[in-house]
Amino acid sequence: MANKRTLKRNINEMVFDVVEECFFFEMTAPEKAKKSAKLIDEAADFQDEMLSKMNRAKGKAEFSNIVKEVEQKAAYFVKALNDLNK
Repeated sequence: MANKRTLKRNINEMVFDVVEECFFFEMTAPEKAKKSAKLIDEAADFQDEMLSKMNRAKGKAEFSNIVKEVEQKAAYFVKALNDLNK
């Protein structure tokens, strides 16, 4: 299990990667701008939510649930970015 600092870094990097890919789609395929903007908003909301949950977490069980949620959302973002590429 990752420590808080590593998990925060991973969350921030994941969101940065999603935003960067979305900006690329907006530059190369302007017709996908609405979908990519929605995904950017979703990534930013997710980042805020996870960092807030981490700050409120009191034990290893809560932290473990956060790690699982981050992993699931990472898979979701990969799928969403792949769908934008179609």
